[in-house]
Amino acid sequence: MAGAQPTADLQIPRVGGTALRIPAAALTWRFSRSSGPGGQNVNTTDSRVELVFDLAASQALPPLLRARALRRLEGTLVDGCVVIAASEHRSQWQNRVAAQRRLVALLQEAIKPPPPPRRPTKPTRGSQERRLAAKKQRGAIKGQRQARPQLPDD
Repeated sequence: MAGAQPTADLQIPRVGGTALRIPAAALTWRFSRSSGPGGQNVNTTDSRVELVFDLAASQALPPLLRARALRRLEGTLVDGCVVIAASEHRSQWQNRVAAQRRLVALLQEAIKPPPPPRRPTKPTRGSQERRLAAKKQRGAIKGQRQARPQLPDD
């Protein structure tokens, strides 16, 4: 998204599928004074950006992907909305671009399909024998550390 327009529609690339498009009207922007780098500039400009996307009410995502995203992001949602804050740059424009990038990355991760289920396997006989041999060797080393009682010299 280098040189991306923060007011344009967002494109969410998908692996093996068409890119999803979030209309700019579905995004809400809030601006405020920022802390951090910028010196006296941050005292006078509203460079901190909050990007709000109402995931629960959005029609931009198909129902299956929206349900998957809601389930995966349920701990971070605020009333069904994704809220991204960016204040690491001095300019509002750069913070808007950074917030959009973070939203795209977050939604990409949230809508990707789940990994295939794990097929349980058994450890091989060789790996079991190596593990037991290592345990015996470790036990022998620890056994050598114990103080042996000295026999009295008569």
